[in-house]
Amino acid sequence: MIIACPACSTRYVVPDSAIGVDGRTVRCANCKHSWFQTGPELPPREPEPAPPPPPAAPEPADSAESPPPPVMAARPVPAPRAAPSEPPAPSAFAHEPPFRPRRNPARWWTLAGIVFALGVAAAMLAVGRYGLPRWLPGGHQTFAAARPDLELSFPPERQDRRTLPNGKEYYGASGTVTNVGKDVREVPPILIVLRDAQNRIVYTWDVTPPKDVLKPGESETINEAVTDVPKSAKVAEIGWKPE
Repeated sequence: MIIACPACSTRYVVPDSAIGVDGRTVRCANCKHSWFQTGPELPPREPEPAPPPPPAAPEPADSAESPPPPVMAARPVPAPRAAPSEPPAPSAFAHEPPFRPRRNPARWWTLAGIVFALGVAAAMLAVGRYGLPRWLPGGHQTFAAARPDLELSFPPERQDRRTLPNGKEYYGASGTVTNVGKDVREVPPILIVLRDAQNRIVYTWDVTPPKDVLKPGESETINEAVTDVPKSAKVAEIGWKPE
């Protein structure tokens, strides 16, 4: 049977035999309250014939009081426990550890293109400002190779560099081309290059010789002048024009 403490409402499950049909005094294990608990209700039985009255027995002079009923500590009814929750089923779309992000090839190609474009722009800016570096193949090949049997002679004392009264910069070059061989030679165009103090090319122009062909031992004089050279021009170089 189930009994409840009238003081704190704590419920207990006890066997029927512990209380008995007539009931008994019990005490709550939670709040120590004692009360008389009635016994369980029995199903009605058919009445039996009354037995004959027993003979009267003499009453004792001093009747001892019956001992108090034992106090029974009942065990509280444990509260029902919730069933442990099962872990959620793994999702088919979850990444298995270790997680690796997907690579984006288009992003890497875009970054590489930007870096390459910046490098090309920086290189073009450097070449425009300082000229081609001399360690590059062809970076210092301003003139063509020497021509067989043809000699160029442009002495420094025959070069004229000055500022005209109108403020323009004048440069004049004078020299000769001589065929020192034994065969007739064609005379190619001549290239005059002006450089500044940092050895950068600031001005160039082509010179066409008066004669296209020179016989053995023949020499030709060349006189050229320009009036629009930059003020930064300091050094002149003269050679054969590259083809």
